[in-house]
Amino acid sequence: MNIALILAAGSGTRMGNADKPKQFLPIYGKPLMIHTIEAFEINDDVDKIVIVTNEQYIDQVKVWCKQYDLSKVRGVVAGGNSRQISVYNGLKAVEELVSSPDDIIVIHDAARPLISQKIINDNIAVCKKFGAVDTVIKASDTIIRSKDNEIISDIPNRNELYQGQTPQTFKFKIIKDAHEKALKEDIPNVTDDAKLVLSFGIDVHLVEGSTQNFKITTFDDLMMLKALLKIGKTEVVL
Repeated sequence: MNIALILAAGSGTRMGNADKPKQFLPIYGKPLMIHTIEAFEINDDVDKIVIVTNEQYIDQVKVWCKQYDLSKVRGVVAGGNSRQISVYNGLKAVEELVSSPDDIIVIHDAARPLISQKIINDNIAVCKKFGAVDTVIKASDTIIRSKDNEIISDIPNRNELYQGQTPQTFKFKIIKDAHEKALKEDIPNVTDDAKLVLSFGIDVHLVEGSTQNFKITTFDDLMMLKALLKIGKTEVVL
């Protein structure tokens, strides 16, 4: 079984003057997060969907799921005050749905609505083979490291660098065990599930992402999203 875990519990503070978190902003007649969830709803390899969202929006999200006929959604649960807690809350809800420890959990940001069917399919296929995968794109710019924010400390080899995206996809037992170990060992505020899994000695394999699979973080990102949707995202090559 393949289950999508959609993270929609962020505060969206970097969006500026928006009166609500970015994932709830209307984009051409529907909330941004619904655009994202629909990508998983139409995917033949995704069996079920669980949504993690802000507690005060749970009832509204359930209404939207009915309104937009998201029939694969099997749960809407409250997030926490960190991404780590939100993912763990989602995994506890997923646990009631899985039929095997090897079931595939596709963890994706609700604020990445332009995810392609190919990325979803590749995540599931590679995860079935290896157990843990991360979606990445090659770094196109030189990356500068500075320890003090004033002078250059290092310029890593760009050929070895990638930019991380989501989905991050794992067999259920791998990701659940990693989160439970983090809680037991008091490892707080892990902002990346692949990093968490790596910290316990498990290899994480790479899946190629896309420049279109960007995260809506700023007002400029929102404008880019609207432009791409307007002209047809499948016809755009960035």
